[in-house]
Amino acid sequence: MVTVALAVTEGMLHFELSMAYEVFGAAPVDVAVPWYDVEVCGSDAVRLGRFRLEPDQGLGRLRHADTVIVPGWADADEDPPADLVDAVRAAHEAGARVASLCTGAFVLAAAGLLDGRRATTHWAHTGALAARYPRVEVDPDVLYVDDGSVLTSAGKAAAMDLCLHLVRLDHGSSVANAVARRLVVPPHRAGGQAQFVAAPVPTRDDHPLAALLPWVIERLDRPLTVEDLARQARMSSRHLGRHFRAVTGTTPLQWLLTQRIRRAQELLETTDDVVDAIATATGMGTATTLRRHFNRTVGVPPDTYRRTFRSRPRTEANDDRQRPRRAVTHSVA
Repeated sequence: MVTVALAVTEGMLHFELSMAYEVFGAAPVDVAVPWYDVEVCGSDAVRLGRFRLEPDQGLGRLRHADTVIVPGWADADEDPPADLVDAVRAAHEAGARVASLCTGAFVLAAAGLLDGRRATTHWAHTGALAARYPRVEVDPDVLYVDDGSVLTSAGKAAAMDLCLHLVRLDHGSSVANAVARRLVVPPHRAGGQAQFVAAPVPTRDDHPLAALLPWVIERLDRPLTVEDLARQARMSSRHLGRHFRAVTGTTPLQWLLTQRIRRAQELLETTDDVVDAIATATGMGTATTLRRHFNRTVGVPPDTYRRTFRSRPRTEANDDRQRPRRAVTHSVA
């Protein structure tokens, strides 16, 4: 069983902490995989806004966890407590995967874990993070950054995206989607999407994309083009592009490719279909095209992805997780 330790201290944001606990603390009812053992770790009882929290373990417990989550830090202008910084650094040195939510990135930066790495935080604090820690390559325009053993996210909803991304890494897309359904949140937003989007989802039934997006999802096996989408939405391609940018933070073509890759992941996890058949089912046309886009987006070939989530023991998959790999934001640009 994988241990997830939530590092808490006075001054942290309760929203990100509660959200992480919801994701990792309860397994979906219809998923038969070993779930996470969640521990709340802190040096003492802490007050988070209007709430008082009693940790399960001390901060020293972090070094024994497989994954350490550092929630948002309420006052980014203050230096985080030294004992928290030391405990997070020690956990990473012991082999833990460390992820920060929102301004929790300031804790990771203070621990030196972000030196020489790409990282992000809430868009309102990216300037401060870059100024205070010049060795960090701060990317203000993404939802989250996965740099292997160190991950960082932007604020609030992006923190949920990162938590679901971690579940997807550990258990695959089907399980991550089941968690998202339980929490009634979108199952996947690519890390490379923009942080600040005017309208993250269509908010009205009469929105031009409200009917188009489900229509596309049901037809991913077809060779759809941007022109096909524009024709279905009864607007010009340029007008469609503006709507997509406002709603999803990306272009119609990028969004469509993301949906095709996600469908391919699900089929690789849940069926024995050969790659050629999956390429056809996802509208990629040929196995060569699917392999090229899949490898570029996910970071591994389709066959390797299938073996990871369908054939290999959990312990071996976790060992792979610890190996250094290139930084990715899961952009399909």
